[in-house]
Amino acid sequence: MEDDLIRVPRGLKGVVVADTRVGDVRGDEGFYHYREYSAVELAETRKLEDVWALLFDGALPMTLADRTNFSREAEALRAIPADLGAVLPAIARACWAPLDGARTAVSLLGAGHGMRPTLDNDAAQRRADALTICAAMPSIVAGLYRLQQGLDPVPPQPGLTHAEHYLQQITGEVPDPVFARALEQYLILTCDHGFNTGTFTARIITSTGADIGAAVVGAIGALSGPLHGGAPSRALDALDAIGTPDRAEKWIADRLRAGDKIMGFGHAVYRTLDPRSELLKEVALSLGGPSVELAFEVEERIVAALRRHRPGVPLYANVEYYAGVVMERCGVPRTMFTPSFAVSRCIGWCAHILEQAATNKIYRPSSMYVGPMPPADVPRI
Repeated sequence: MEDDLIRVPRGLKGVVVADTRVGDVRGDEGFYHYREYSAVELAETRKLEDVWALLFDGALPMTLADRTNFSREAEALRAIPADLGAVLPAIARACWAPLDGARTAVSLLGAGHGMRPTLDNDAAQRRADALTICAAMPSIVAGLYRLQQGLDPVPPQPGLTHAEHYLQQITGEVPDPVFARALEQYLILTCDHGFNTGTFTARIITSTGADIGAAVVGAIGALSGPLHGGAPSRALDALDAIGTPDRAEKWIADRLRAGDKIMGFGHAVYRTLDPRSELLKEVALSLGGPSVELAFEVEERIVAALRRHRPGVPLYANVEYYAGVVMERCGVPRTMFTPSFAVSRCIGWCAHILEQAATNKIYRPSSMYVGPMPPADVPRI
């Protein structure tokens, strides 16, 4: 049996585990795409609802009527169901962060809607379940945040885009169109990004035939780790610690000397500039402000320091670095950075869930045992 096992790199780096039509990342080129379209070009030219339809249904809306039909379908599912709304305050009290509460809330949302195993549902019902979760996610995480701040959740207002709705759910105010569009571009850029840990988790759970709610809950759990979804707030914390550009060199040197990871820099896939970070930098600069200026100046110094510290290893700002700057300028508090990531990534997770369920094969890898050689005599007492 051992002769049949194939050793693969730790973390499965570079190992192909599935075929997908959802999208891919070409790290050596600094390029990634959703289906056949550049994800960056989509963020520059399209609405989030268009990208959502592309990932779910395989084609971009080609007319305003197409966009409107999809938008209305999603908009009708934004409200938190009454049963879930009744227990949301208790969830908010029990969980220290909105993303933690989202795991419980999404589980209850799935149960309340009677979501059945994907193995037992047809494609139309699976899509309906996925749309339900993605549409309600902004209301769930923003509702939990407001309850934790001693505020009431904001009921969904008709006629808003998904990004406008989310920003209003957080702030309680009609969003500035400039900030809403900037946030929308962030959400588009982070819908999907290859077989990242959260996406892989969602597909593994789906491969068992589990319901879509269960798969999304598992993906949220994966996203909660700071190495996956928690970097934007930590990147801003670093900028706060630096304070002014003239203090950057010493701060960077101290971190590198201590062996600390500088959050917001480097990526497991990209060996060149992260295209998501480059577009978000443009978005941030268009918004302006002291935090944007600081981030821009410090980025160059950190890249230079990393180049000196690790020559030959390309380390640049990743999406998390400017994501935090953009979100904070738009009025999203730091505790909502990773939940905002979940709001967008939920769309990508569900696209992969639908794909996995359509041509399912359960994941069952092997492991290599490296402990004491069995069988050992069991000691008697």
